[in-house]
Amino acid sequence: QVQLVESGGGLVQTGGSLRLSCAASGITFGIFGAYYMGWYRQTVGEERELIGFITYDGNLKYADSMKGRVTISKDDGSENTIYLEMNNLTPADAAVYYCKVYQRPSSDYWGQGTRVAVSS
Repeated sequence: QVQLVESGGGLVQTGGSLRLSCAASGITFGIFGAYYMGWYRQTVGEERELIGFITYDGNLKYADSMKGRVTISKDDGSENTIYLEMNNLTPADAAVYYCKVYQRPSSDYWGQGTRVAVSS
């Protein structure tokens, strides 16, 4: 059974930074397995939007709107754990942040989300 657990959300001041983590279990990364692990976010009334992801072999992809502000990385000791670091937060970054694993051929697994609030 695939399980993803996000952590690290909370209240951040405008201009501050955040670091979220996501630990996945029940998956095996590889070219024919869990292909990438990534981050999305969603605000009320909006569609979930991609922040970026990292593939099983370490390739990174960021949404254009996020480039330069975010860094996604894998834990050195566990390929099943990734991090999201974001800096210079504004109230527009307040959202629920979700972790996702895409497993080939066509399965998506989501975490429960972690809420980030940004004080103005």
